[in-house]
Amino acid sequence: MNPRKKRAYRRCVGVMLLNREGLIFVGRRRRGENDPVRLDYQWQMPQGGIDKGEEPEAAAFRELEEETGVVSAELIEVAPEWYAYDFPPEFAGRGRAGRYAGQTQLWFALRFTGDDSEIALSQPGHKPEFTDWRWAPITELSALIVPFKRPVYDNVVRAFAHLAG
Repeated sequence: MNPRKKRAYRRCVGVMLLNREGLIFVGRRRRGENDPVRLDYQWQMPQGGIDKGEEPEAAAFRELEEETGVVSAELIEVAPEWYAYDFPPEFAGRGRAGRYAGQTQLWFALRFTGDDSEIALSQPGHKPEFTDWRWAPITELSALIVPFKRPVYDNVVRAFAHLAG
């Protein structure tokens, strides 16, 4: 048996933040010096781990605020199931990939009720996740994400397609 498969999956949340026009927030990932992710897959939606004792919905709103500064959002819908992905071999031994086989995520669709000026990628006490951001049509999401996360994004797009413009 592959010892990698014995490791647990990190429990996380993901946020599809939709603006009034039905476009989705995507952020350009901050890259580390030795980041193996290719430049053409730099964009993703906010996501992050669930703290011990934290409910997934609370984690979704916390992660959204930490990564984007957004507090003006309301819950629209929760994905019907958890979606998981494995970390690829080139990530083995690096950061979370050294402790976990991958991540399992519960996704939340949130409506942004604020103004774009509320979005601030640098929050006190948190290392910025993104260097830039934009609103994107839902049809672009799968092409923007790193290939190993694409099946999760495909599931999220299917789950929330009816909400987008």
